[in-house]
Amino acid sequence: MIGFSLALLTLIADQASKLYFLFVYDLPVREPVVLNPFLSLIVVWNRGISYGLFQQHSSLGRWILIVVSIAAAIGLSIWIRRTAGKLLAASLGLIVGGAVGNVIDRLAYGAVFDFIQFQIGGWSWYVFNIADAAIVAGVVGLLYDSFVLEKRRKA
Repeated sequence: MIGFSLALLTLIADQASKLYFLFVYDLPVREPVVLNPFLSLIVVWNRGISYGLFQQHSSLGRWILIVVSIAAAIGLSIWIRRTAGKLLAASLGLIVGGAVGNVIDRLAYGAVFDFIQFQIGGWSWYVFNIADAAIVAGVVGLLYDSFVLEKRRKA
């Protein structure tokens, strides 16, 4: 239950933040918004996958990314149902919620709306959104489960 609950919470938080910053706060008109020396809000339309890789400028490319993301979300949802591990289920739920959130963007806007920019001095991290952060956190959880908890279970 934890995996699907986190997937739903991630999806809601992601879409609510995107709708707010696009249509209520009107970030495209107000950008850049500097929150502190480390964090800004800007608008980036990502037509690729994580970190802007594999940018797709055609309809076919966009639909391929949508289909692959949906297939991944379905596969991970099946994995959630089969696992007993709480961290594993939570990690998978974060990834599923993030993937579905970004699929909704691709369907609605043709690209993923990224708006959070983290920077330190002259170094800037990629612009991301809540879905992206959830996917990264989910992957970290999967790695921890695989490399640390799995060894403990076998010992």
